[in-house]
This record gives sequence, structure tokens and C-alpha cells, in this order.
Amino acid sequence: MKISIINGPNLNLTGKREPEIYGAQSLDDYLQLLAAAYPDVQFTCYQSNVEGEIVNEIQRVGFDSDGIVINAGAYTHYSLAIADALRAVTAPAIEVHISNIHTREEERRYSELAPACAGVIAGFGLDSYRLAVEALDAMQKKG
Repeated sequence: MKISIINGPNLNLTGKREPEIYGAQSLDDYLQLLAAAYPDVQFTCYQSNVEGEIVNEIQRVGFDSDGIVINAGAYTHYSLAIADALRAVTAPAIEVHISNIHTREEERRYSELAPACAGVIAGFGLDSYRLAVEALDAMQKKG
């Protein structure tokens, strides 16, 4: 199974940025643990602070991956371009958030991406990524 993990703005600062919301562990460290826990899954990981680069990455991996795990950060709440890219590719996507966006500021409660994704996982810290991998695995097994 090939899963592409795509992260948006400021997620490269996870572990440093607002640890009371996003935790103290870096995303890179967590993703290494995730890859070790799933040795049969081929992961690619990508992060960009630039919306167009995220669109390019979705288009690059979206026809060859078995699934996409996307945490688009703040772009979640207004990026039609990222939503359109997710709709354009064949790989199913799971939207992920480290925090529970529904308990945060009003502008963070809406997702432009959710309608373009097979599901949304929010509020389980970095473990939201593992839950997304489990969901993609279950979807693949269902056929």
C-alpha cells in the first residue's frame, strides 16, 4: 500500500509551535514512528507553506497512491484550489487535524476540503495520522 502524507503551512513547526494545542513531539519524529509501525506501507511525506505547491503535490501523487492523508493547516478553511485538486485525482483522501477544529475559533470550524475527502479525523493529536492510515487500510480492504 502506498500512502502520501501531505502537510500544509506551519506543520513543520509542530513540537515547537503552540505545544498546548499541537503537542511537544515533532511531526517528523511522529511520522518516522508511524512508518516503523506500518512496515508494509510505503509512505511519502511532503510539507509546504505554499498553497500551489500543495496542489502540485496532490496532482503528482494522486494517481499513483492508494490514499492521501492531508492536513492542509489553515488552507483547510478556504482553499478551493486544494479541494479541487483532491477531487481531480483518483486516490481517496482523509483530512486530518491534530486539534479538534470544531472546538476552536469560529473561522477554523469550517472545512473547504471535507466534501472532497472520504473522511475527516480531528482532535486526536498526532495520532490522527495513524487513525487516517487505519481508515485508508480498511477502505482498501473493502475494495
